[in-house]
Amino acid sequence: MKIDVYSKETCPYCDRAKGLLKLKGAEFNEIRIDLHPELRDVMIERAGGARTVPQIFIGETHVGGCDDLFALDAQGKLDPLLNREETKMKTLHKRVIVLGSGPAGYTAAIYAARANLQPMILAGPQKGGQLTTTTEVENFPGFKDGIDGNELMNQMEAQAARFETVIAYGEVVECDLSKRPFTLKTDDTTYTCDALIIATGASARYMGLESETKYKNRGVSACATCDGFFFRGQKVAVVGGGDTALEEAGYLSQMCERVFLIHRREEFRASKAMQDRVKANPKIELVLNSVPDEVLGDDKGMTDLRVRNIKTGEKKELGVTGMFVAIGHTPNTKVFKGQLDMDGAGYLLPQGRTTKTNVPGVFVAGDVADAHYRQAITAAGMGCQAAIDTERWLGEQE
Repeated sequence: MKIDVYSKETCPYCDRAKGLLKLKGAEFNEIRIDLHPELRDVMIERAGGARTVPQIFIGETHVGGCDDLFALDAQGKLDPLLNREETKMKTLHKRVIVLGSGPAGYTAAIYAARANLQPMILAGPQKGGQLTTTTEVENFPGFKDGIDGNELMNQMEAQAARFETVIAYGEVVECDLSKRPFTLKTDDTTYTCDALIIATGASARYMGLESETKYKNRGVSACATCDGFFFRGQKVAVVGGGDTALEEAGYLSQMCERVFLIHRREEFRASKAMQDRVKANPKIELVLNSVPDEVLGDDKGMTDLRVRNIKTGEKKELGVTGMFVAIGHTPNTKVFKGQLDMDGAGYLLPQGRTTKTNVPGVFVAGDVADAHYRQAITAAGMGCQAAIDTERWLGEQE
């Protein structure tokens, strides 16, 4: 069975897709379009106009991107497609399990491992978390010249592994926190643990336009570092007003002819340093008090974006071929609904100034419980707190 995976460097979704295939024991041919740009158009044609990586082909079947691959697996259709016999569900017990592999998860694991709690990290669907989609992190202490987000997460992973943290790949689809040991189920393994640290972070949010969904991965993206490559020399739009949106606009300006930064308000939420940098960039044009009205396109993909001024009602087309959405995130807490206390937006609610939840033995850290700061350094700090709370709680139980 021939498997082709089109990918590029610094693409977390490529890593996630390759990780799942490796977990299944599937051998695949990786085609790096950043190293072989002449194959970009070949991939787009094979993928029916898709301008995002990864693009996965299993035999004669075009699976699509990373989300499509995981959806096939969730539906039980991936193993038959790989000619893989159904494996018997495995069971594994660990004293402490950390869900999530962002700054909060890795920091929690480092502290827990040094306390001899022998933790295991379940890396989740986006190994490394949101920072893997960030080109440069300038505000994490210790790196005076800044550091690439992927490199920072690789260093955190290596540090956790140094203290013998077990790092496993899997996404929890079902859990039972009503009794100890807690039970967590992935597609092929049932995990149990005495204490649980939840650091599942948050996922990129889309606007919900029907046309946005129609052209997702065919001009519409939520990851500039993954897909900016496909829009080299073209005009693109970025939607959002926070640090992420302005950073993506700056990144895209390095390869695109022009970048339109669309924000529904007059002022940005981003830091002043980021705002100054964007406003001084001659290749970035601000489109304020405006929102996307409709993504235009044809059978091949997105061809333009129409925006609407929310004050005047005026509509206009920007002449762009790509749109990058950076309007915030939704906490990854769906699997915990009905078991853990959370607010109306789905953020988990720790008790008081601790990381404890309403279920004894379950602790939280990072963006999954932080709707206010949402910074790598605060997530890491909360990961430290969660590990200390966990160590003390386990000590009390024993």
